[in-house]
Amino acid sequence: MNGAPFRAGTVAIVGRPNVGKSTLLNQLVGAHVSITSRKAQTTRHRIQGVRTDERAQLVFVDTPGFQTRHGNALNRAMNRAVTSTLSGVDAIVMVVEAFGWDERDDAVLALLPKGAPVVLVLNKVDRVKDRADVVKLLAECAARRDFAALVPVSAEKGTQVKVLAEAVAKLLPEAAPVYGPDDVTDRSERFLAAEFVRERLFRLLGDELPYTTAVVIEEFREEGALRRIAATIYVDRPSHKAIVIGERGATLKRIGTEARVAMEALFGGKVFLELWVKVKSGWADSEATVRQWGYE
Repeated sequence: MNGAPFRAGTVAIVGRPNVGKSTLLNQLVGAHVSITSRKAQTTRHRIQGVRTDERAQLVFVDTPGFQTRHGNALNRAMNRAVTSTLSGVDAIVMVVEAFGWDERDDAVLALLPKGAPVVLVLNKVDRVKDRADVVKLLAECAARRDFAALVPVSAEKGTQVKVLAEAVAKLLPEAAPVYGPDDVTDRSERFLAAEFVRERLFRLLGDELPYTTAVVIEEFREEGALRRIAATIYVDRPSHKAIVIGERGATLKRIGTEARVAMEALFGGKVFLELWVKVKSGWADSEATVRQWGYE
């Protein structure tokens, strides 16, 4: 450790929808704590992931992608989650796609507190054929704000993730760790169970299923090493219910099987999972339902 002080603090990961924030968080933490899919706005909650080494503990907060185009109750709640998170962190990681700056990135940049230390991440550099384009974009980004560091990464492949973690750690205050060395998230297994079901929904039915789909855990019981979980998938229309269930229940069965496997991998034990599908029209426009289902 060379006598270096231990550093610890919270770090917000922000960016417009679908730039790879959740994938980056999972790479930084080394575990699947935030769900991912090709569908934009997969993340709806603030998800904390913890990375600890001998020199620092970084508590990352994966925020929903800031939404500028839709104004229903769900998106308003998620935007509040972004803005409230930014006011209480020690550092910020802003994620931008390496293909180029987007006008939606301007909206995110405008949210960042002026005095906050911000590390800019160019994600998906592995998909850019000409490295000169990456260098050019880094220069363009540097002109937009005095960033503490600029780090090109591939969250999908894990490229430069360690370099990013080291750059962020330098910005944190000297402090003792808050979480244990093996902790990877502050979220409960009950919460993560709902997220894993929702992830499979979006991954398997992303092009067919509307964004307004929710998962509510009705029962979560631990019986020794076994977890018994019952969940309800809420959709907006009867036609959506048919899509989720599939022919003779085949799609719902696959959703349940894949979600169960993901849960068992993270929880370290067997899972018995039951799923139901119900229609609740207009829930995303209802402030009361949004609060009831934990989006505040």
